[in-house]
Amino acid sequence: MTAAIDDELWSAIGDPIRRRMLDRLLADGGGTATTLSAHLPVTRQAVAKHLGVLDRAGLVRATPSGRERLYHVDEAQLARAVAQLSAVGATWDARLQRIKRIAEAIQRSQET
Repeated sequence: MTAAIDDELWSAIGDPIRRRMLDRLLADGGGTATTLSAHLPVTRQAVAKHLGVLDRAGLVRATPSGRERLYHVDEAQLARAVAQLSAVGATWDARLQRIKRIAEAIQRSQET
């Protein structure tokens, strides 16, 4: 797992429109740029560009469907993102616990 891949993954997920697209694809079991644009405040062309970003990050896979491409969420890549987010959360929880212990120790030393 390289930092560049992670940056691309999190950059893709970081955009609110792309997160809404992922939510919609998960809820509907897939979709095209046309079907997604009907539910989003952006044009079909903008949706297609966002899908390209999600595809490059490995978050969606496309299959030809007539004149369009049908997109599905790559659940393995999404699970990888969730695992990374959980690991980051656990790291921050541990850091905050250490800060809390230090602050409590300082407070106790000032009370004596």
